[in-house]
Amino acid sequence: MWTIPNQITFFRIVLIPVFLIVFYLPVSWHHFGAAFIFWLAAISDALDGYLARRLKQSTAFGAFIDPVADKLMVTAALVIIVQDYHQWWISIPALIMVAREVFISALREFMSSRGKRDEVAVSTMGKYKTAAQMLALIGLIWRPDYDIPLILFNFPQELFMFIAYGLYFIATVLTFWSMVTYFRAAWPELTAKKHP
Repeated sequence: MWTIPNQITFFRIVLIPVFLIVFYLPVSWHHFGAAFIFWLAAISDALDGYLARRLKQSTAFGAFIDPVADKLMVTAALVIIVQDYHQWWISIPALIMVAREVFISALREFMSSRGKRDEVAVSTMGKYKTAAQMLALIGLIWRPDYDIPLILFNFPQELFMFIAYGLYFIATVLTFWSMVTYFRAAWPELTAKKHP
């Protein structure tokens, strides 16, 4: 169970309370610090999957705990930005994203019970959604106009936030569309008559 990829996944879970604590610290750099921790978690997510394949250390436990760690971290980030922005156009997409994760988790469990889990496996669209979501959340958590100015990196703050908002809404559209796609794939099983 304690393979290198699984240890990285556990590290990502440990980062969640650290992420929350840093965000609420009464210091000027709390947005930047929380965004950095979220970025570190996103990198570790890509790394553990790569190492599991490269080192041939894929395990059943890893397949279970990795998506759990991802969903916990993303949900924590969504809750934070909803609380931080107090805007309906941030809250509604966040609700859609959380609802999608609950829906897909239940759908995959149902399809597994029918022996057809592969029909709702992670798709290319799901990977694009995750990439857009992670990048958007890093930007929205950071809010460089709020603490560390982007002038240090010679990048306009307004453009940075415009990109973050754009990626957030792209992620929302992909979230909804991927949910519809998975639902359509599962529809024959959802409407099939029960076997005697």
